[in-house]
Amino acid sequence: MATNGHTNGTRPKTGIKVVIVGAGFGGLGAAVECHRQGHDVVVYEQFPEIKPLGDIISFGPNAGRIFYRWSGGKVADAMRPLAIDLSTYGFNIHKYDTGEIVINQPTPEYAIDAPNFNGHRGELHEVVYNYAKDDLKIPIHLGKKVLSYDEDDKQATITFDNGEKVSGDVVIASDGVRSRARKSVLGHDDKPKSSGYAIWRSWFSNKDMIEDPETKHFCTNGDTFNGWIGPDMHFLFTTIKNGSDCSWVLTHRDEHDIDESWSFPGKLSEVKEALKDWDPLCTRIISKTPEENLVDWKLVYRDPLPTWVSPAGRILLLGDSAHPFLPTSAQGAAQAVEDGVSIAVCLRRGGKDNLPTAVRAHEKIRYERVRQIQKTGETTREMWHKTDWSKVKDSPESIQLPRPSWIMDFDTEKNAEETYDQAVKEVLAKQQ
Repeated sequence: MATNGHTNGTRPKTGIKVVIVGAGFGGLGAAVECHRQGHDVVVYEQFPEIKPLGDIISFGPNAGRIFYRWSGGKVADAMRPLAIDLSTYGFNIHKYDTGEIVINQPTPEYAIDAPNFNGHRGELHEVVYNYAKDDLKIPIHLGKKVLSYDEDDKQATITFDNGEKVSGDVVIASDGVRSRARKSVLGHDDKPKSSGYAIWRSWFSNKDMIEDPETKHFCTNGDTFNGWIGPDMHFLFTTIKNGSDCSWVLTHRDEHDIDESWSFPGKLSEVKEALKDWDPLCTRIISKTPEENLVDWKLVYRDPLPTWVSPAGRILLLGDSAHPFLPTSAQGAAQAVEDGVSIAVCLRRGGKDNLPTAVRAHEKIRYERVRQIQKTGETTREMWHKTDWSKVKDSPESIQLPRPSWIMDFDTEKNAEETYDQAVKEVLAKQQ
């Protein structure tokens, strides 16, 4: 089989047992990739059932090529009808107060083996979950809350709230920013900090949009994507599934205390007040939103971690538990899936006798790329929130959503295969 994994055939069994905590995109992605690389894998998730909840999520072609490799395009084919098709519409960027379309950013043409998916988080997740559980028969145990992570030189162990323990050669903690594994890796508890921003977000049907002549066009011309950018806020609105579903996200200054819940019901009155000086069309869209579908989500962040790997090298943080992203990066979930590809390759290359070194090599391969992409979340937000409109008049392309090739064209599996040996040399040199 080719080292870049263009087929779905799994490699010979490695004898490595990988325990994964968390059945989100990162955990499931790691599970599928570990299965492909020949490892024995089992997943534990604290929620008692998987529900198709949430709103919009983005996977650039750097993640799309990973999904495409699963069963020769089968998973990508299932995701495609659930995703936005902006091939003709593009992305309209509006000035916040006048509503003027400053520029239409065309949608890039993506290769069939590196598709781009923007769709409902729950629906896309359901495709991946069912593929891992039903097609690959990966054991996924729900209702399993992990209380602690432990390790020695031979294995890592998780303990559930009922006292049950499970051990593996490696434990991958993909259970989010509140993961208890962070303490095992860092040696102390780290507290979340406010980013100074929060997002109102919603997903709802097009029923009321279609009944209003001023908003009807968003839902009767296929999928659409529009953004209004202004001082300290930006409003992104999209219609999906040929205009049948609507979704919007409004990033705004956070006025709630950090000790409050990170996510709580939103109030339409607060959203309308925030937009009172903006293009009236924004408020008109907001007014179609059922308040019960509105969420106010605090954008917290963690200081960059010095390492994602525990002292004995048997516990690894993956995805949000290692590196939470701001939504403006549009890469958080994609980077979690990339993590899963990389660690699966590194474990196979290292073999069962060299797992701690292989885990650290994975971190060496991934760390700088992830750190650089994390920065894009802040730079894009600042570009939009501090727009100099006099300069935009001369250079409207300056406010386009960045889609750099070094992010989008990246092949994680190929990169891990090609850089593994050098990463191991650097890891071993550091230990001497």
